[in-house]
Amino acid sequence: MKIKTQLCPGILIIAVLVAGTPILGDDLDTRVATVLKATPLIDGHNDLPWQYLRRVNNHLSQLDLASDLTQIDNPTDTDLPRLRRGMVGGIFWSVYVPIEAYGGNPSAVQAVINQIDFVKRLVNHYDSDLELALDASSIRRIHASGKIASLIGMEGGHSINNSLASLRQLYDLGARYMTLTHSKGLLWADSATDTQRHGGLTQFGELVVLEMNRLGMMVDLSHVSVETMRDALRVSRSPVIFSHSSAYGVTQHARNVPDDVLALVGKKRGVVMVNYLTSYVSESMRLHRVALERHEEMLNQDHDPDRVAELMSQWSARHPAPEVTLFDVADHIDHIKAVAGIEAIGLGADFDGMPPGPVGLEDVSTYPALLKELLIRGYSDQDIAKIAGENLLRVMNDAEAVAARLQTLEPPRDDLLHEIDFEHDFEHNAAQAQ
Repeated sequence: MKIKTQLCPGILIIAVLVAGTPILGDDLDTRVATVLKATPLIDGHNDLPWQYLRRVNNHLSQLDLASDLTQIDNPTDTDLPRLRRGMVGGIFWSVYVPIEAYGGNPSAVQAVINQIDFVKRLVNHYDSDLELALDASSIRRIHASGKIASLIGMEGGHSINNSLASLRQLYDLGARYMTLTHSKGLLWADSATDTQRHGGLTQFGELVVLEMNRLGMMVDLSHVSVETMRDALRVSRSPVIFSHSSAYGVTQHARNVPDDVLALVGKKRGVVMVNYLTSYVSESMRLHRVALERHEEMLNQDHDPDRVAELMSQWSARHPAPEVTLFDVADHIDHIKAVAGIEAIGLGADFDGMPPGPVGLEDVSTYPALLKELLIRGYSDQDIAKIAGENLLRVMNDAEAVAARLQTLEPPRDDLLHEIDFEHDFEHNAAQAQ
């Protein structure tokens, strides 16, 4: 079999030559549609709730998800018509709230409750298309009914403000995973993109993971440091997820997952949901971004903001960004398959939480294009089903089964951060006082 692929700006052209006879996209379309009718395609991370907060202060009436939002100024990546074209069966709406500094912010708890409330209002408002899902069986039921299963994922452990009680109440409100950190470290966990203070999880951080296991809340390791990844994989009694990360072996970004961790994820039946952010999936784009940021930092030392903007525009004209395509994303899937196995792969695009996506994967209508590329690369229909949603559903089922067992054996934990991690708490308070 010979394979020919060509990616033109905005257009994917695919031809498969079998015994000299071209088979164009129709057969691939049929195969993908057949898989996605039986298996819900589940995206592990979509930041549309943040767009509603940032753009219209969570006023549903001011941004109509049922309309074509490509026609508005500064289009979103997500709307219902495009979700339907993308054959999406389930989606984790991220209830992200910012973290500005190490240690978190007490107001994050109320902020994340507000975002959970928004997701529920969104789902209720568009109830002909969306339905809230709280477990794996409800995802399958909702998908079979023709609706899109809507789940809630918390992005960042600062959302619990160092409180296991808050963690439990947020689970009761519907959160089904929590990313242990975001861009800044916490008093109990190190982030991938901040100073490493603990060498991974503190003792209290390990208790957070254990309590998540007891609840049935999936442990999400996107954004955490490599040592935090390893600690969580060692401690967790349930499989873990990476809701929106890619492979460090392909693109050496701190947000990606190194091979030794990928191997552990595969061994422990977890899943890495591949991210589409261009500097995470293309090494040439990552290096371009590093050069751009260094140049801007240098200019900021000597020039006012207007002059910096002018000089950066000139630099960008001389150093155009490399093109990133869906083939780059498929390369990450190939790599994860080789290291961790086919059952360790999912999709977590990060739409509406990133700059424009790769060519061919511009918005939520484009998932089938990636799946067709995988078919061309020799993945089976069963493989496509696993990547689309079966792997994530298996992890959810496992987390639910572990929780059901643990809840018969263990009461809710009442440990307090300052009792468990006194030394770290003391150091943080001393630093804040200076």
